[in-house]
Amino acid sequence: MVRPSVGFWRRLKPAIAAAAVCVALTACTSEQFQKGYILPPGALEQIPIGASQDQVLIVMGTPSTVATLNGEVFYYISQRAERPVAFMPQKVIDQRVIAIYFDQNRQVRRIANYGLQDGKIFDFISRTTPTSGQELSYLTPLFKLISFR
Repeated sequence: MVRPSVGFWRRLKPAIAAAAVCVALTACTSEQFQKGYILPPGALEQIPIGASQDQVLIVMGTPSTVATLNGEVFYYISQRAERPVAFMPQKVIDQRVIAIYFDQNRQVRRIANYGLQDGKIFDFISRTTPTSGQELSYLTPLFKLISFR
């Protein structure tokens, strides 16, 4: 049996140390988490105004929750969080509520993609902040429910 020389071990020690450092650093990299509904790419573009409720269910799937505000509303709720370093608490980086509003005939009346911008609920489709009223009073608890801060 041939034993490795002392010089071999001296050359191998830096490689082992570098490998150990790499393993330690990969344990510290950030992780991202997706909770709730995952919006399929191009899904909202497949739902024109006037589409049927059945078409929405085929494209989007089952909503996270449903409300009845002058017709029916489907809400699809999602949240993205990240953990910058392993073993640290998660930090919410984005939370969204996609709302699809139907008229009395169960046809799409309006689509909204709500999120938080500057701490206020904001519709990223119409680029507006909802005004007070029945709609905002329903959205505010949804955002508080999915916010774990």
